[in-house]
Amino acid sequence: MSILLHVALLVAFASLTGLVLLVLFEPGLAYRVVGREDARSTPDFPGLLALLVDSKVQQAGSVQVLTNGEAFYPAELAAIETARMSVHIEAFILHPSAIADRFLAALIDRAKRGVSVRVVIDAIGSFPAPEGYFDALRAAGGRVARYQPIRWYTLKRFNNRTHRELVIVDGEVGFIGGAGIAAHWSEPAALAAPWRDTMVRLTGPVVAGLQSAFLENWVEATGEIVAGRDSFPLGRPSDHGVPAVVVTGTPSPARASRARILFQLALASASRSIEICSPYFLPDRGVRREMISAVARGVRVRVIVPGKDNNHPIARLASRRRYGELLRRGIEVFEYERGMIHAKIMVVDGRYAVVGSTNFDSRSFELNDEVNLALFDAEVAARLARDFEQDLLKARRVTLEDWQRRPLTERLLATAGIVLERHV
Repeated sequence: MSILLHVALLVAFASLTGLVLLVLFEPGLAYRVVGREDARSTPDFPGLLALLVDSKVQQAGSVQVLTNGEAFYPAELAAIETARMSVHIEAFILHPSAIADRFLAALIDRAKRGVSVRVVIDAIGSFPAPEGYFDALRAAGGRVARYQPIRWYTLKRFNNRTHRELVIVDGEVGFIGGAGIAAHWSEPAALAAPWRDTMVRLTGPVVAGLQSAFLENWVEATGEIVAGRDSFPLGRPSDHGVPAVVVTGTPSPARASRARILFQLALASASRSIEICSPYFLPDRGVRREMISAVARGVRVRVIVPGKDNNHPIARLASRRRYGELLRRGIEVFEYERGMIHAKIMVVDGRYAVVGSTNFDSRSFELNDEVNLALFDAEVAARLARDFEQDLLKARRVTLEDWQRRPLTERLLATAGIVLERHV
């Protein structure tokens, strides 16, 4: 082998190694909020948020919080079964199961009746669902597409997944939250209850924002730009209802994220309390700094995360590695002990709430397509806060002394999580 070939191979190997290291260890943006006093005091906070995330304030004619699969699955199925024009579903997780079979049956029925049925699922998150699982739906006229399928030309975008969980019916009724369609949320496992999760049912003009989020991924999966009235029924704008802002999270080459701006600004805006529920809680330096700053100005910050039943054990260990700094500065951390808690909720000052698909981790902020909804209504915030208090009854508070006594094996495994936490 010639010297030139050896040199070329070494250069190629070094370049590939450098790219891998860059992907694994590239630092995130050091987010901080400038003018935080105005963010807390202005009565026009919804409008300010909308401007910063390139969205707009829309009205939700009705808002219904649906706690756990026993509530949200029947509501979603009931909406689908009455569809007249279109049904759109987007899911990171859609796995063959009894509940997925019920959804497919409802979708097949609607498609046979001439309703436009479109489903986009993530190619990795829904990998257990084979193509044949959707044959009957396609035969009835429904459409199913996979987001970022595994192809040679998608490898450079392999880490970009759609993590959005949406159900939209006739462009008039929408569901948003953290739950996909699988047995996790409907059937108890051997030793644990179904996953604890939350979806929100919406009506009114705000549903158009959810529809836009779905259609963004539909275009990317199929190339089709859907502009028909079955997706965007033309109705009068409403000035009544709950003010809301739909915030889509889409990765940017420069690392900025609307979802990240939403969470940073929400933390900076708090004056009394912050309640956070997140299944994967790996706050970066900017988020930790914002939470600590909130406590310093008298805000009570409480966080609920999964306990030992976390479905990603390494992610849990990586999360626990960060507890020390937060506990020392007054943030209260609770680990849920009745199975896996998967709800993604934040309630600020009992005045407004954020619900959607984004976790408090770099994958959600920088790599995944996400969608969240900020709801500016004290009643909705109170309803979600009641769920939070009920979840606290099933959780154990983590003290600094507990954290300091964690075993050496956990400390070593958590170190491995430093590499994985941005990418799993």
